[in-house]
Amino acid sequence: MTATRERGVRGVARWRLARGATILPDERPPYGQVLVLGLQHVVAMFGSTALAPVLMGFDPNLAIFFSGIATLLFFAVVGGRVPSYLGSSFAFIAVVIAATGYGGSGPNPNPAVALGGIVAAGVVYALAGAAVLVAGDAWIGRLMPPAVTGAIVGAIALNLAPVAVRSLSGSGLDAGIGLFTVLAVGLAATALPGAARRVPLLIGALAATLAYLALANGLGLARPVDFARVAEAPWFGWPRFVSPVFEPGAIGLIAPVAVVLVAENLGHVKAIGAMTGRNLDPYLGRAFIGDGLATMLSGAFGGTGVTTYAENMGVMAVTRVYSTLVFAAAGVIAILFGLSPKFGAAILIIPGPVIGGLSVVVFGLIAAAAGRIFVDNRVDFARTRVQLTVGTALVLGAGDFTLNFGSFRLGGIGTATIGAILLYHLLRDDPDAAAPGSARP
Repeated sequence: MTATRERGVRGVARWRLARGATILPDERPPYGQVLVLGLQHVVAMFGSTALAPVLMGFDPNLAIFFSGIATLLFFAVVGGRVPSYLGSSFAFIAVVIAATGYGGSGPNPNPAVALGGIVAAGVVYALAGAAVLVAGDAWIGRLMPPAVTGAIVGAIALNLAPVAVRSLSGSGLDAGIGLFTVLAVGLAATALPGAARRVPLLIGALAATLAYLALANGLGLARPVDFARVAEAPWFGWPRFVSPVFEPGAIGLIAPVAVVLVAENLGHVKAIGAMTGRNLDPYLGRAFIGDGLATMLSGAFGGTGVTTYAENMGVMAVTRVYSTLVFAAAGVIAILFGLSPKFGAAILIIPGPVIGGLSVVVFGLIAAAAGRIFVDNRVDFARTRVQLTVGTALVLGAGDFTLNFGSFRLGGIGTATIGAILLYHLLRDDPDAAAPGSARP
């Protein structure tokens, strides 16, 4: 579909049984595999979706619960056309801490003020989607062409990379387990037969966790995994909901994060389109509205702001399963797990080096998706404008360059996003001119 307006986008996807190795958004694997693949997506998002609320002093089980609701809401708004999982956004962490004065440990004593700002960010985000529905998506393409969106996707991956590397840097054993995790995932994705090849992250995580248990709990070579908190946690528990308070100062601080969310979502939709070979641009407006509404709903009851998740893009890249039905299953599973403190405790005992190894795989595939955007759209790196835009964005993102404007803090993803957009549109060059460092004359 090449239309620039979404008015022609109607109906809900119907999923036919897939026949090939690659499963497209409107296809599905057998229903038994749908549930297992959905569980894999829940595992992939869990670390980040649980970590972000912990860093803000929010309830991680509540964040898991609302990530499932958000994913189902997004699924409904886009008519089951765009495969995506919505989890806790890290873009909110700094501004939430600044708005609440959170000290960094234990429950946040003043979450309601931050929740008002999160709801406001969702409103701004949804309005951006409404603008796309009214004016079409062409202006988004002009504002963020492939050179810019590829740079943003790459910057997101490189900004996340230190998180993975730190998980592998505690000791030689940590590094070994992390690299073993990467190898286990790779072997599962390429060497195992049939359906097992579609769940490499689950298999890799299980194999690496068993290896860690043998070395740590069995031989005493590292700090053993403590299963006591899993045994003590109840099977079922209702989340503790919190109502927002709307204060102008907090709203002014937190609402601008919507700009970063728009850029993230745009980059994700472009990357998924490149992976699947389909033009998903006609669904951009719906995607923005779905994500905005989900952020408003989550913030209204005590959850974090949400965003389309890069981790799950990496899962799609390695499994080549893009069926949106899998994400509906993942949403339901996340809701059920969000109601179970025991599940949360079980996931949180996965050793850090194993999570780090999984992160290396997933974040690396996100970076590769950026390269695919450049290649598929034939971005011309002989142009000075393109080289400076992409290079600057990648460095700002990788270095987590942060700007502070009083109480407002813009982190590396935000500076990379804004920097890429501004540079691309401020710079002009001759399409035939060679860029600095180019072999062309």
